[in-house]
Amino acid sequence: MIRVANFNAFKLGLTEHRSARWQARVTAIREVSPDILCLQEIIVDGTLHPAENPATVAVQRDRKAAETIVRLAADCGLAASIPDGIAGTAMAPNANHTWYTAILWNSATVTPVPGTYRAFGAPEFHHGLTTLSFDIGAAEPLLVASYHGDPFRPDFRANEGIRIKGHLRRTGGARPAVALGDFNAISAAQVTDPGGETLQYDAEPYTCQDHDDLEYQCIPETIGTTNLADRRQTAVLLRRGFAVDAAAHLGSPWQPTVGYWPDGTGDPDPWGERRIDLILATRPVAPALAAYRVHISKASTEAADHRPVYVDVDPSRIEQANKGV
Repeated sequence: MIRVANFNAFKLGLTEHRSARWQARVTAIREVSPDILCLQEIIVDGTLHPAENPATVAVQRDRKAAETIVRLAADCGLAASIPDGIAGTAMAPNANHTWYTAILWNSATVTPVPGTYRAFGAPEFHHGLTTLSFDIGAAEPLLVASYHGDPFRPDFRANEGIRIKGHLRRTGGARPAVALGDFNAISAAQVTDPGGETLQYDAEPYTCQDHDDLEYQCIPETIGTTNLADRRQTAVLLRRGFAVDAAAHLGSPWQPTVGYWPDGTGDPDPWGERRIDLILATRPVAPALAAYRVHISKASTEAADHRPVYVDVDPSRIEQANKGV
């Protein structure tokens, strides 16, 4: 069994190394014990000095982000270095080269496939998308994507969903792949209740809210009335079973991944409890999903404003994808 996890580490920076929060992050990750870990919100200083060459500053930021990721990986007993990676690391920057996504792994249990690392940034992805394939003992490699959705623009998130699908597909079908991340939006996954009625796995969270930020999450024409969540980002990936939302697919009890920090801790949160940290598995991987969990512990509560989430995958049950023509 292979464990694939996701963690938005809340503004992870090198200045926090050896701090209590850094240690809480390390403890939470070690508690999960992932074979593959998708990581978001690695941040470096975004200030440009007027006299400095922007390209030079970008390289410096990449090196600092890489050092942060590699140090965290080492503290967690994981790897993150790859020869063709940005600054030698499996990561991708955002549009302004200040926020990064990354992929870490346990080199004793899985092996990155040479030549499969890709880093996608602006204009396709506001926060950057990191992808890397792994030999996990299945019939063919598993493609893993670490994603952080645009927090402010539903239309951009919808476009990002289409772009993610483009990276997970192949002619004639879907590649064996999982996309994990802070999607910054509610999932479009549906379930069937005991009476046969189709329901949203994530109930509408915004119906009783009234604040200035609803434009970031709701269908525009519903703001001020029903405040319905904009779910287009994942709808395109879930359509016709191209992918499944692991939590809904396995019938796991609904649990929030954000909204548990008290007021005054971290960034202001007008949204309340939501599930926006998602794990999507493509059609060939869906039968191999064995378990889904939101990791709740003292360490995960102190570490970040997003809970780690993970799935266990049985490599022997991953179906060989249609390779097309």
